[in-house]
Amino acid sequence: MKSERKRLLAKIAYLYYVEEKSQAEIAAETGIYRTTVSRMLAEAKKEGIVKIEIEAFDTRLFHLENVVKEKYGLKGLEIVANQVDDSPSDLEQRLAQSAAGMLRGMIDDNAKVGFSWGKSLSLLVEHSGSRHLNNVHFFPLAGGPSHIHARYHVNTLIYSMANKYHGDCRFMNATIIQEDEILAKGILSSKYFEDLKRSWQELDVVVVGIGGQVDEKNRQWLDMLTVEDFRTVENEGAVGEICCRFFDENGELVDEQLQNRTVAISLDYLKTVPNSLAFAYGRQKAAAILAVLRAGYVNHLVTDEATILKVLELDNSAVN
Repeated sequence: MKSERKRLLAKIAYLYYVEEKSQAEIAAETGIYRTTVSRMLAEAKKEGIVKIEIEAFDTRLFHLENVVKEKYGLKGLEIVANQVDDSPSDLEQRLAQSAAGMLRGMIDDNAKVGFSWGKSLSLLVEHSGSRHLNNVHFFPLAGGPSHIHARYHVNTLIYSMANKYHGDCRFMNATIIQEDEILAKGILSSKYFEDLKRSWQELDVVVVGIGGQVDEKNRQWLDMLTVEDFRTVENEGAVGEICCRFFDENGELVDEQLQNRTVAISLDYLKTVPNSLAFAYGRQKAAAILAVLRAGYVNHLVTDEATILKVLELDNSAVN
C-alpha cells in the first residue's frame, strides 16, 4: 500500500475513533463521500492500521457465542468463562447471575412466565433482583418430586419470583410422576389442570433446567422411578430430561408409558414459547444439552465454556 493511501486511512480512522466525529462530519471535513468514509474505516481495520482491543473481557468467548448461536439457531447465549481457581460453588454463582440477567431482559409487563424446579433455578431466583412490573404471572411447568428440598420446589420458586416482580402465581400440588397412567390422566383432566394447560399455551417465557442421564443412586430419582422405568429409559437411549420428559441424543422422547404418567408441560408446547431459557452446565450434561439444541426445545442458553466445548466435541464441531 502506498504511504499516501495509508496516511489517509490513518487520518480518517483518527477522526472517527479518537476525535469521535461522525462519518458525515468526516465526509464534510475531507470532501470524501460518506459511503467512501465507511469503506475506508473498514479498510483501515483490515490493513491493521486500526486495532481494537476490549479490556477486561475475553473476546474469544464472544466469538464462541456467535458460532454456537448461529449453529443451533439460538436467540440468546451466555457462556461463562471457567477460571483456574474456580470452586464448583463459584462457577454456579456466576452462572446463576448471568442467567438471572438474561431472564430479566425477557420479562416485561403482562408477561406469562413458566418455571421448572431444581437447584440451578433456585440459584437463578436468588440472583434475580426486584422489579415493579404490571400484571406479570408465574406458572409451574411441572409437579415436584416427592422428596426435594423446599427451596428447590417449583412452588417456592414461582412464589419468590412473583414477590420480586410484584406479580402473582399459581401453585401445583401434584407429584411430577404418578404411579400409573390413570392417576396422571385424572389429574391432567381436572378443571384446575385444564386451566393451567391453557396457560401453558399462552406463555411468553419459560425457564427450565436440563437434567443429564438418570442416576439410580440419586434418592430423588429412586423416589420417582420404578426399576422398570430405569431399565426402559436406559434401553431406549435416554441422555437427559426436561421436566422429567426423557429424550434420546436427538431430542426424541423415550419411554411412552413414563411420559403418560408425567404431570408436566409437553416439550412440544415448550418449543412454541417465544422465549425459552435453559440454565445448565457440567460436562456430564453435555449430551443432554446437545440433544435439546438439536431438537430446538429452547432458544436461550446459559452455560460455561467447558460444557459448551464438550457439546461441540460431541457434535463433531470445531470452532475456528
